Amino acid sequence: MRGILVAFLIAMPSLLLPDSATESTEIVALMALLGGMLTFAEYYSSFPSFIDFREAPPLNRMRFLSLLLTIGTLSLMARHPIDPTGLTTLAYALGNKIGHLLDFAYSPVHLITLMLPATVLPETVNMVRAAAGLAYVIGLASVAGFFFAIHIRNWPVANGAFNVWVNLPLFDPTTGGDVVHRLQRDGRIYIMLGAILPFAIPATVNMLPGMVDLTALNDPQTLVWMISAWGALPAWLMMRGMAMLRVAELIEQKRRRAYANAEALQAA
Repeated sequence: MRGILVAFLIAMPSLLLPDSATESTEIVALMALLGGMLTFAEYYSSFPSFIDFREAPPLNRMRFLSLLLTIGTLSLMARHPIDPTGLTTLAYALGNKIGHLLDFAYSPVHLITLMLPATVLPETVNMVRAAAGLAYVIGLASVAGFFFAIHIRNWPVANGAFNVWVNLPLFDPTTGGDVVHRLQRDGRIYIMLGAILPFAIPATVNMLPGMVDLTALNDPQTLVWMISAWGALPAWLMMRGMAMLRVAELIEQKRRRAYANAEALQAA
């Protein structure tokens, strides 16, 4: 089921956008098939390889749902100028309202509209503003939801024992000094990156003109994927950082209990 859902996520823009706005359907189908197969193989295997926190719900579910909501809503918005319906009108109106509310000086939404070249159509600028505002809000909402899961639902210990090897397969606890300090350092770095990226990406594109062909945003499918990545990646990094800080906190608590028990035994 996880593999099918990932394949559906990758194919969603091609399914929701009209045929006239969809290109390279064969490549999309291939990518959806590969994504579904990789997800199935990762979760079917008893030995983890690259997907972290696979046995610590609901982190990965929240990541998936936030990206699904972002891509689905942005696809409906991109469909509105081509084939308007009641649902696309609702999505576009919501995104347009949020985009204008967040389009103030030095905001991420304002910066991403400033990076667009003069050759981009005015309709595309409005669409980028609306899509960026909606994607940014969904990303912030997913981070807030995970913060709630940690501090109110007591993630991850509420689901039982937490296995560091299964949930952090790319993290080697035997190298690089104390594991708690490393987790805290990496967690803070991920949170800082997640907070900075929405500002840094438009600024980098402005400083390096020609690095990215922004006229491609005139294509609805390209716009959906680029804005979705811009909104989802920083939120995922912040959630990963929060998760690593939480794991470090749990290890530190376990150490304190072990030290307290050892001192009690010695005193007895």
